[in-house]
Amino acid sequence: MTDPIELQPAPPAVWRRALTTAGLVYLFSRVCVAVGAAIVAAGLRADENLRVEKFPWARWASPYYAGKPIPKNALRPMIDVLTGWDGVWYLRIVKHGYPTIVQAKVTYDVPDARAAFFPTYPMLVKAFDTILPGGADLASLFVNFVLGALVVWLVGLLARSLFDVQVAQRAMILTALFPGSFVLSFAYTEALLLVLAAVTFLLLMRHQWWAAGLVAALGTATRPNGVALVAACAVAAWVAIRSNREWRALAAPAIAPLGFLGFQLWLGRHTHETMVWFRVQSEAWGEGTSFGSTALRRTWQAFIRPMTSPTNTITAVSVLTLVALFWMLRRYRLPLMMTAYSIVVVALMLLPETVTARPRFIFTAFPLLIPAAAWFEREKPHWWPWLLSCCAVGLVTLTALYGVNAAVP
Repeated sequence: MTDPIELQPAPPAVWRRALTTAGLVYLFSRVCVAVGAAIVAAGLRADENLRVEKFPWARWASPYYAGKPIPKNALRPMIDVLTGWDGVWYLRIVKHGYPTIVQAKVTYDVPDARAAFFPTYPMLVKAFDTILPGGADLASLFVNFVLGALVVWLVGLLARSLFDVQVAQRAMILTALFPGSFVLSFAYTEALLLVLAAVTFLLLMRHQWWAAGLVAALGTATRPNGVALVAACAVAAWVAIRSNREWRALAAPAIAPLGFLGFQLWLGRHTHETMVWFRVQSEAWGEGTSFGSTALRRTWQAFIRPMTSPTNTITAVSVLTLVALFWMLRRYRLPLMMTAYSIVVVALMLLPETVTARPRFIFTAFPLLIPAAAWFEREKPHWWPWLLSCCAVGLVTLTALYGVNAAVP
């Protein structure tokens, strides 16, 4: 895109109806997540006397309360589901900050491993925790609920600027219901990154280079794959320079990496160890590289031994979804900066040896949902209700599977 993009004109009433529809679908999608969490809670409440020592299979059904009294109220187990996995580590940062020393040969069993997690989201949650009642857990869920609504709205703005209101409405609905959108209700950082990425894209479209760089820098301090915003800024600057000799565009890619670099420098000084983040990633989380072979192997295993591993099944569905999304991208092109961002996110998803193709990582490459919305709007509108039904079922199922630790999110 060589010139700043202005929003397509549309009657205000049409846009308001699209936003209202998307807002209602977003609320419905959060109900789907709550239902998934409630399934876990219902499993716990099925028998108040159930204990892991007496029924070994209960360990699979109640990972949060193995050997402990089961809460009498279902709300606590539901909150535990939504603040589980990575959320545990972010909340430890909110409550205790970063460790000042990271022990040698650190493992994920010790609190020092929280040094692997980025600071922007915990800082935001801590700020809200000071003004909201209920503690850090509820503050994190409130923050993500609001951020999720912003994500849906911002995707609508982007889709409207590239296509029209009808595509924008479908893009917002698909964003809200896509199974990977469970992270908008979990105490995870994707919601914040997606808000910052979408704002970065809007600023780059308007050639507001300094502002885009600053917002992108916040993104690179939010998650490791936030570095995809550096690629987006670099490509946008390259297009602007090639087309209009707009050299000031270089400000965006120059500023964007500062969030990542600043966190690394601060953490090194805080822990008195240079490059400590990389050591924790390697030692505690076993982050090797497979260059996509893990995703292919798990996908193949899902086909030759179907329904034997939820993790393999999720990987296979994620890989097939990714292929479909890139095919739709060929049909309905995005600006190069959005394509570059999506490619880097996907590459970083496939690179690790441990956690690979997952719905939440595909969801982080959210610009890919816009061409999908255009494809369903213009070529296969009669498939739309079936797609949304599958997404809603997938959203409930993923939340329940992750809640009982039956698959790696």
